[in-house]
Amino acid sequence: MEIKAEIVIYETQDGHVAIDVNLENDTVWLTQAQMIELFGRDQSVISRHIRNIFKERELDEKSNMHFLHIANSDKPVTAYSLEVITSVGYRVKSARGTQFRIWANKILKDYLVKGYAINEKRLKEQSRQLEELKQTVKLLGNVTVSKDLTSDEASGLLKVLTDYTYALDVLDQYDHQILEIHETTSEDLFQITYDEAIKAIKGLHKKFGGRTLFGNEKDESFQSSLAAIYQTFAGNDLYPSVEEKAAHLLYFVIKNHSFSDGNKRIAAFLFVWFLEKNRLLYKADGSRRIADNALVALTLMIAESKPEEKDVMAKVVVNLINVRN
Repeated sequence: MEIKAEIVIYETQDGHVAIDVNLENDTVWLTQAQMIELFGRDQSVISRHIRNIFKERELDEKSNMHFLHIANSDKPVTAYSLEVITSVGYRVKSARGTQFRIWANKILKDYLVKGYAINEKRLKEQSRQLEELKQTVKLLGNVTVSKDLTSDEASGLLKVLTDYTYALDVLDQYDHQILEIHETTSEDLFQITYDEAIKAIKGLHKKFGGRTLFGNEKDESFQSSLAAIYQTFAGNDLYPSVEEKAAHLLYFVIKNHSFSDGNKRIAAFLFVWFLEKNRLLYKADGSRRIADNALVALTLMIAESKPEEKDVMAKVVVNLINVRN
């Protein structure tokens, strides 16, 4: 859990030292200058201990260092976590170090409990509001079915609200990590091949002015991306539906960075091209199943996602292009 940075004041028991302590990312942070003041040791002593802590791999340097931006200064200052502060305190055998550790742990406990309580309250409020909105939308939907409205405009408005019930359900399932794949298409009308894909990309290349690096393959990873969507396990397709194949095609082409330039554009293009070839890009009424802004949002969302989020990213895409949408 990450809570917005706060500053609390630490004062030694003798009242001789008062330090502004930064609380951020579930720990406290002090600069080297503040540790010098806290422990009453020379800069060379504190610096040597910090250096040895990382050199001896007692602590990981990257995760225990943080750069603080000081007001009226254009240069960030290096700060160190409570683990580093405590270790320095043990090495200099400072009673002040023990006092600070006890104080910091109490402050952190209070800080985290407060943060948890705030987040829990916010989550409950959001859940309540979401449920109220869903109930309102469903009630409005019932009105359109059971009552003849005199105004076409009012009827249209209620229909729009009713249509968003599915979107709200998808968000609700995403929040509660129960998003599932359903109502998809099992029959492949079109299977994408490397040669056909490259031919389509060349056509896209002309649209973007024939730039030298656009669509230029850096390695063989693009072929791997295409092959990946047709993987099998124990004789069964790993991604059995067309929608799942499309979602993973978008994901793999974005994430594999196979081209010198245009990876996101190529991925988005192949995604809609693949859907169109399988007759899934358009609904029965002729409208597109996924709008331009939604395609951009999905592409950027996948590009910024973490590797461990792959499955949930694919599920989100599938739920936005499946038959129910």
